Amino acid sequence: MDERLQFAVQLLSAKVGENIAAIDMREVSPFTDFYLLVTAKSLRHADALAEDLIKEAHRNGYSVFAREGGSGSSWILVDLGEVAVHIFTPEARAQYRLESLWADRPIRTYEEIRE
Repeated sequence: MDERLQFAVQLLSAKVGENIAAIDMREVSPFTDFYLLVTAKSLRHADALAEDLIKEAHRNGYSVFAREGGSGSSWILVDLGEVAVHIFTPEARAQYRLESLWADRPIRTYEEIRE
C-alpha cells in the first residue's frame, strides 16, 4: 500500500481521527490513487487534524498540493497527491456519504489498511 496512505492513516489515528477508511481510486481517477476518509469529533478537531497532517507531511518530505475548507469547515480536503484526505465532522460525513457514492470501488477499513 502507498506509503503516503500509511503515513496519513498513522497520523490521523494517533490524533484520534475516527472511522478511517480508504477508497481505491486508481482505476477511475487520473488525479489521485486513494480517497482517505476520516471523521473528526468537532469542527475544531477537523481543523486540528488538517493542520497537523499538513505540518507533518511537510516535515516528512511529502508535498501538500492544496487544502480546501477553512477553519470551521465541516469538510476539509488535504491533497497529498496520491492521497486525497477528506476530513469530515460526523454530520458532514453522513450527509455526503462518499462511501456510498463510490460503493463500486474497493474500500478498506482502518484495520485492513494497517495490516
